[in-house]
Amino acid sequence: MILQPLFFYLFSIVTVAAAFMVIASRNPVHSVLFLILAFFNAAGLFILLGAEFLAMILVVVYVGAVAVLFLFVVMMLDVDFAELREGFLQYLPIGGLVGVILLIELILVLGGSLAAPGQIATSAPTPPAEQATNLAAIGSLLYTRYVFFFQMAGMILLVAMVGAIVLTLRHKENVKRQSIAAQVGRRPETAVQVMRPETGKGIPG
Repeated sequence: MILQPLFFYLFSIVTVAAAFMVIASRNPVHSVLFLILAFFNAAGLFILLGAEFLAMILVVVYVGAVAVLFLFVVMMLDVDFAELREGFLQYLPIGGLVGVILLIELILVLGGSLAAPGQIATSAPTPPAEQATNLAAIGSLLYTRYVFFFQMAGMILLVAMVGAIVLTLRHKENVKRQSIAAQVGRRPETAVQVMRPETGKGIPG
């Protein structure tokens, strides 16, 4: 039982430190890598809470797709980060206000848990012992009661993906593209030109 609090504090400290380094790091690539580290440790916290589905979604979706996409975008785009940092002081009051609000909310949550530590545990309903795991419960709901909405969400994402591909693959003029059918369909009569130049004149350009 002593291992669970140790892992909780370990994951929590690493998550907070990685989140701070995301906004404190000067290199944007390092910021994305710290973000991936924060996601992994947050997934560990979800596993400690018994929410395996949320941990899996956090690793598969955010680490495997969103964070990697951020990393490739930051590495491929030629962004002038010195120009972006010029307006830092302009947004500093708004950022400070949001930070103060978040700090007040955290203090209220922490103060409420310290004032009545048993109220949160007793207010949540206790599931029966024979109930299935959260993965099985979510899967049974998705594929029975909410199967229509689940399929519609998948269809919308598919249409969005196809639309993004169609918008980015625009054929520009005066750009040579490879045509496999034209290459395979070529014949010696059209591919080879036999020239008989006269002596001393060479081949005309």
